[in-house]
Amino acid sequence: MRIGVLVPFTNTTLEADLIKMCPNNASLHFTRMGGYAKCEVPGNKEMMSMGDADISEPLRLLGAVSPDVVLYGCTSATLVHGVEFDRKLSRSVSLATGAKTITAAGALIEALSILKVKKIGIASPYVASLNDLAINFLTEANFDVVKRIEPKKPLTSLEQGALSPNDVYELAVQANSIDTEALVLSCTDLKAHSVIIKLEGKTNKPVVTSNQAMMFSVAKIFGHINRENCPGMIFNYL
Repeated sequence: MRIGVLVPFTNTTLEADLIKMCPNNASLHFTRMGGYAKCEVPGNKEMMSMGDADISEPLRLLGAVSPDVVLYGCTSATLVHGVEFDRKLSRSVSLATGAKTITAAGALIEALSILKVKKIGIASPYVASLNDLAINFLTEANFDVVKRIEPKKPLTSLEQGALSPNDVYELAVQANSIDTEALVLSCTDLKAHSVIIKLEGKTNKPVVTSNQAMMFSVAKIFGHINRENCPGMIFNYL
């Protein structure tokens, strides 16, 4: 199985996470994509621009390896536009590559739906206005966001990727409340992989991250999984 991945060009986490979770009988093939400014704080305008960006060249390059599935590895670039945009982008990537397509935002929805939860706590490295749109996206997908957390100061893309696993853990625990049924950690550049089990142990609730959710979707479609390195309650549903 060949897994093609479109990676935001400043992202330093997605590739490492997917390599850890990749099934033994699969290979990963990465292509970087732009559409946003390297040193700008990624707000609504930046992420809408990325979602609208022409990715025909990255798709042409990725298509050369004949992937079985393509992962669109940016959560916020599609969630800012809404659920239908996310679905349309997925269809357009499939048409261009001949492969099944999984978006990070779409994978979050799929995982939460399979968990059969409704009340969500969300933590992200986004600015507040972008987190507003993340909540709108989840609400449009019929989830109720009962608590949300973002950093106290705006972070550039590079600063988001520089957050340590401990930073991510401390951010995420603040998204928990007595009413939340699951925690969402949105952003493919968030170093959340190593803290999923710790968070689930602390909260006794499922934790769903962008990168983990995409690999869950891959496993659900193709039936292959590296269970040892795929943390989280969600994988019990395969």
